[in-house]
Amino acid sequence: MPKVAYHLLHPERRTTSVVFASPHSGRDYSGSFLRRTNLNEHSIRSSEDAFVDQLFDSAPNAGAPFIKAGAPRAYVDLNRGADELDPALIEGVSRAGHNPRVASGLGVVPRVVANGQAIYSGKISMSEANRRIDTYWRPYHEALQTQLDQAHLMFRQAILIDCHSMPHEAMDSVVRSGARRPEVVLGDRFGAAADEVIVDRIEAAFDRAGLVVTRNTPFAGAYITQHYGRPTRGRHAVQIEIDRAIYMNEHLIRPNGNFQAFRRLLMTVIAEIADIGRPVEKSLAAE
Repeated sequence: MPKVAYHLLHPERRTTSVVFASPHSGRDYSGSFLRRTNLNEHSIRSSEDAFVDQLFDSAPNAGAPFIKAGAPRAYVDLNRGADELDPALIEGVSRAGHNPRVASGLGVVPRVVANGQAIYSGKISMSEANRRIDTYWRPYHEALQTQLDQAHLMFRQAILIDCHSMPHEAMDSVVRSGARRPEVVLGDRFGAAADEVIVDRIEAAFDRAGLVVTRNTPFAGAYITQHYGRPTRGRHAVQIEIDRAIYMNEHLIRPNGNFQAFRRLLMTVIAEIADIGRPVEKSLAAE
C-alpha cells in the first residue's frame, strides 16, 4: 500500500486564493501492488503525471498551498468520482448508465494504464476498491476541500489550479496545418468551471513565458474541475495539461536536459497565476 494519501506543502504566509494540486503525480508503487499487476515497474507508470509535482513545487514560495497525491494513478485515480466503479474490474458492481471514462477502463480504480494495457489479469473485490477509496481518495479530497474553503473564507474566492501532463501525441489530432503545436491545454469545462477573466489571465501567464496555449481541446477537465468549479459562487477550477516532451523523455520516464530550465520558467508562471488570487491593495495615497 502507498504510505500516505497526499502531501500538503504550506506557504510561510498565505497571500492568495489560489490552490495548486497534482492528483496524478503519485509514484509510491508498493511491492504488494507490483506483485499483483501484469505490468512491470516501468509500464505501470505510463499513465502517471511524472515529475509534475516537482514542476509546481514552487507554489508555496508564491504564497499558495500545494497538495499532491501520495498514491499513484494506476492504484486509485483521484480525478474520478468515488462512484465511477468499473464493473469489468470490480466484483459485484452492476452496470449502470454509460460512462465513457469507466467504459475505457479509467474509473476511480483503473483497469488499464496508457495505451489500454491491462493492470490486472482478473477482477478485484469490492472491499478492495472501497479500501483504496476510503484510504486515499477521501483523505485527498477532504484536504483539497479544506484548502479551498480556507481560501474562500480568507479571500472571498477560491481558484483551484489542477496540474497535469499530457503525452506529446495527444495533440496530433488537433494541430492545424502551419500552426504552432499547442504545449499547454487549459480546461475549464468550456466556461462552466471558471470565470473567463481568470482563465484569460492564466493563459496570458503561459503566453508571456513563450508557451503555446489552447483551451478545452482535447482536455476540458474531468471530475475535479467539474466538481470544484462553481464560478457563480466564487469557486473556480482550471485544469492545466503540459506536453511531457518539453521536460521529460516519455519513453524512459526520466527528466530530459530541459527539465531544470523549464521548471525555472514555470516558477514565473506560477507566481503570475498566484497573483490572480491576491487581493488588490487600495492605495492609501491622499487624493
